[in-house]
Amino acid sequence: MNNIYDDKQFFDQYAKMSRSQQGLAGAGEWHQFKALFPDLSGKNMLDLGCGYGWHCKYAVERGAEQVLGIDLSEKMIREAKEKNSDSKITYRVCGLEEYNYPADSYDCVLSNLVLHYIADIDAIFGKIHRTLKSGGVFLLNIEHPVFTAGVNQDWIYDANGKPQYWPVDDYFYPGERATYFLGENVTKQHHTLTQILMGLINAGFRLEAVEEAVPDASMMEIPGMTDEMRRPMMLLVRALKQ
Repeated sequence: MNNIYDDKQFFDQYAKMSRSQQGLAGAGEWHQFKALFPDLSGKNMLDLGCGYGWHCKYAVERGAEQVLGIDLSEKMIREAKEKNSDSKITYRVCGLEEYNYPADSYDCVLSNLVLHYIADIDAIFGKIHRTLKSGGVFLLNIEHPVFTAGVNQDWIYDANGKPQYWPVDDYFYPGERATYFLGENVTKQHHTLTQILMGLINAGFRLEAVEEAVPDASMMEIPGMTDEMRRPMMLLVRALKQ
């Protein structure tokens, strides 16, 4: 299956992002997301859409015994093996929809910025619930519905190029959104807040935390970062399999 992240031009641009070069420290939401992690000492974790493997390595540093990171992109997996290899981490080229999700196998499942590429998130939620052990935790970071609801995922600018407002349209019409990301046309999936949260509940999860990501105070001097306080970009969720 073709994957936009295996396109050389697109991947080269992705490699320039702060979260690619600096790892978790370069991710504006990390100060909130890491607070949602459970105790991973001696635990098994599955990372869905592992990218460069930053979260996999963090899990091992937190005491995880075994971590599996899967990603549909061959380039991502190659980078993960080069940047974040460890004897306790296995990386595999595999899509979220193709993975077999063995029952009652993981103490923690993580999905970071990937489910907004998946149309049927209910099916994925069900598979994640199945593969978690009782008491297992699902950590989700997904693009916020306010961020995905617009047409181009971009501000409306004034004549001087200053952002005026963020357009939200067709919010209650979930489905494909044609976006422009890192210089390429990229197809994403818009899911409403109800779809995401009730999808988790209907899959059998208990919601333990729901947060809208805001940049860390230390990043507010970065050009354009103050505009990130004008609308939510990411939704962070911690859900428990009871």
